[in-house]
This record gives sequence, structure tokens and C-alpha cells, in this order.
Amino acid sequence: MTSAPPPPLPLPLPYVEMDGHPATEDDLRVPALFGFGHFTALQVRDRRVRGLGLHLERLEGANRELFRLPLDGGRVRELIRGALDRAGMRDASVRVHGFLPPGESRTRVMVTVREPAAMAPGGRSLMSVPYARAVPHIKRPGEFGQTYYGILAARAGFDEALLTAPGGVVTEGAITNIGFWDGSSVVWPDAPALTGITMALLERGLAAAGEPSVRRAVTLDGLGAYRGAFICNSQGMAPVRRIDAVEFGNGDGEMEGVMGRLEAVYQGAPTELL
Repeated sequence: MTSAPPPPLPLPLPYVEMDGHPATEDDLRVPALFGFGHFTALQVRDRRVRGLGLHLERLEGANRELFRLPLDGGRVRELIRGALDRAGMRDASVRVHGFLPPGESRTRVMVTVREPAAMAPGGRSLMSVPYARAVPHIKRPGEFGQTYYGILAARAGFDEALLTAPGGVVTEGAITNIGFWDGSSVVWPDAPALTGITMALLERGLAAAGEPSVRRAVTLDGLGAYRGAFICNSQGMAPVRRIDAVEFGNGDGEMEGVMGRLEAVYQGAPTELL
């Protein structure tokens, strides 16, 4: 006989499992002492995930690159389902981490579950910072630079840091992708950055709708050429009202229309059952 699952834990502490069982003290030593790894973050609604296949591809690709080991998507789905069951949740914010402690030959998979989250409404302000992530195509935990500059941006009154490479080349937000609107198409910075799942879904959806987005070099000194901007991640999308001293939005509702189309494209992407 199986016992009833425990009630969901309140924020800020997530429910944590390692390899399909509630994490023990020894399990938690893995991320604490051997944090070299990778992860993906996803939103679950009624046990369904938008872009689930892309999340599984991300985990598999990163695992092979870092550890030279496969990470079976079926195993990952089973581990997420089990964690949701034992946390007693159907809607949740989930993270799946892959680690390989020294001397081990199979990837340790940590799943964390917490309350579902959504991007807060309203325009965002971004502070540009001189930082670009190494190996940006792999999503991994413990990014000191992103956290450090995110804190500095918050202390300066901004919502997020905007990472830039030498020469003021825009790459990505500290925890988001950024896109720009030039009056006719969405422009993604053509620079080394993580291709987020939401960004990938928007690229596919826009192309399918006959409004393909483009990749183009974006620099801080060229921001004035754009009519608007937005950020996106697993929690959704939000317009950008300001980057440093550059203000976006001309008051005619243009970006409201753009954001509406982006939201429609995103919501039109199918969800997959775990």
C-alpha cells in the first residue's frame, strides 16, 4: 500500500528528489560539492508541458557534451511524474538537473518542484552589464556572474541585467532571452547565447504564421533604431520599457499589438503530456 503524497511545500523551499526518491542529506551533497552539471526549467500545467520535447533534447545534448553519457527522455519524464505525484501537484515549476559525481558512471538526476510561476505583467527595465557567459549554449546552475550582475541591477533600480559582450554587443538577459521589434519583424541578437525553449517556440511559431523572425547583431549604441523590445523565458514574456537610458514604446499601442501576436503564437504551441 502506498501512502498519500505529502501536500506541496510553501515557497521558497522546493520539494527535491534525486533519482526518483526524496533527496537525502547525502543526495544533497552532490549539487553542494559537485555542482558541475546542467539543467532545464519548465512550467507544468495539468501535467502537460509546452515544448517538452525541446527540454528533453536540451538535457540529452548537454549530458552527452559534459559527461559523454546519454540521458534518456523516458527516464526524465518518469522522474518528473514521480516527483509531482509525491509533491501532490499538477501545476508546478520544475527543474531537472544532471550531475556526474567523481567515480560514478550514471548521471544523477535531481528534480525540484515548487509552486507554478508566471512572468509578472508590465514593462521591464534592463541595465546593461559587461558580461557574457562562457559556453552559453548549455544551461547550468551556479552562474555567479549572472547572479552578481542581477543583484547590481536590482540595487540600481532595474528589473534585470542585460548581458553584453565586448563592444556593447547584446547577447541575452541574465535569466531571459531578449528580442527586439524593428517595425516589421522580431529581431533576436545574433550573438553567443542560450536559445531558450520559449524563444525556440516563438521562432517556430512566427515562421509558421508567415512572420519569420531574424537574427541580427544588436549593439547598445544601436538600440535607438528599434521600436520596442521584449524578454522571454519559461515563465512567459514581458515588454521592455527601458534599457539603460533608452526608452521604448511610442504610446501608439504598437508594442501591445506585437506582444499580443507573440502571446498568440506561444499559446498556439502544443503541450505534451508528461
